[in-house]
Amino acid sequence: MKPIYLDFNSTTPLAPSVQEAMLPFMSAHFAVPTGRYAMARVVEESLEDSRGQVAKLIGAIPDEIVFTASGTESCNLAIKGVMLRDFSAGPKHVVISSFEHPAVAESVKYLERFGCDVTVVPCDAHGIVHPEDVENAIREETRLVSIMLANHDIGTIQPIRKITELCRSEKVAIHADATQCIGKNRVQVGDLDVDLLSLSAHKFYGPKGAGALYVRTGVDLEPFVHGAGNERGLRAGTENVAAWIGMGKAANLSARCIDEAADRQAKLRDRLQQGLFDAISEPMTVHGAKSERLSNTLSINFPKVSAAQMLKKCPEICVSTSSSSHTGSGNFSKTLRALGLREKESDGTMRLSVGWYTSEEEIDKAVSILVHAWESLVS
Repeated sequence: MKPIYLDFNSTTPLAPSVQEAMLPFMSAHFAVPTGRYAMARVVEESLEDSRGQVAKLIGAIPDEIVFTASGTESCNLAIKGVMLRDFSAGPKHVVISSFEHPAVAESVKYLERFGCDVTVVPCDAHGIVHPEDVENAIREETRLVSIMLANHDIGTIQPIRKITELCRSEKVAIHADATQCIGKNRVQVGDLDVDLLSLSAHKFYGPKGAGALYVRTGVDLEPFVHGAGNERGLRAGTENVAAWIGMGKAANLSARCIDEAADRQAKLRDRLQQGLFDAISEPMTVHGAKSERLSNTLSINFPKVSAAQMLKKCPEICVSTSSSSHTGSGNFSKTLRALGLREKESDGTMRLSVGWYTSEEEIDKAVSILVHAWESLVS
């Protein structure tokens, strides 16, 4: 049986047209874009076209896009780039939320070794960071606030625009990790008014090994990878041309269908949720259900069982459990802990995330398989 893939928040398949766009830059157009000959100019122009496509997806201008090797590198560049600039000029303080992705949480943990102070603000039981908590955390020496746009585990969308307004009034830079949101819901940097925004190609049907950082015009960063000065001097290293071309193509695809795709994915997610609710007699908890969520994400707790046990009963389904998302096997989800839940209360939690290629037939089949697995464990 063909696997039913419901883990699009972990990664997405490469869109066929994206693969097609990348192939010439792995063979005929192999030159580096900095060369002073015709072959190199073709590569340079194509790469700048790709930069423009990524910029268009989020409502930026091409010069505000810095290509990176991943969303993780993008977050590292944003955080370290702000915090390490003019490092000797007095104390430094950064604010993050309690359920940030490790790309953010580990970056600020690293900065603590150099004397940076960190404040971690909580989220509420519905998976939302309150702007007033951020406001209360800001101090005179605060240089940066970094809050994810959408949570990777439960899909809750954070009030970034309100947080940005607070940061503007305090003259504090604001970074949003949008890697989980791009390609699922419409994201425009003008609406958010952020200084920095991170994205990752493999989350929206592009290749792995390609990311980008939006750097608002006028924002200065300290590079942390030093070398020949590529990417406006912010990211040294030979350009990963094929991957970044693929990212541009994926951005173009997403920009053309984002609203329609979000609407379709929300219907599939709701069909999945309702199917499980109708078939399982015990009360089920949907994490973040009372908040605005990503169109494709369902984090649901199956009662009286562990998600790991259920997955053993249905190997044909690809999903994430509360102990497998960026925590290491057997460890409790940082996100669920931030919601105030204990491990035992959430042992049955699965994250099911749909995508462009998910069908109604797959949703209905997944419901049947999951329900059968649950019933076999509780009977």
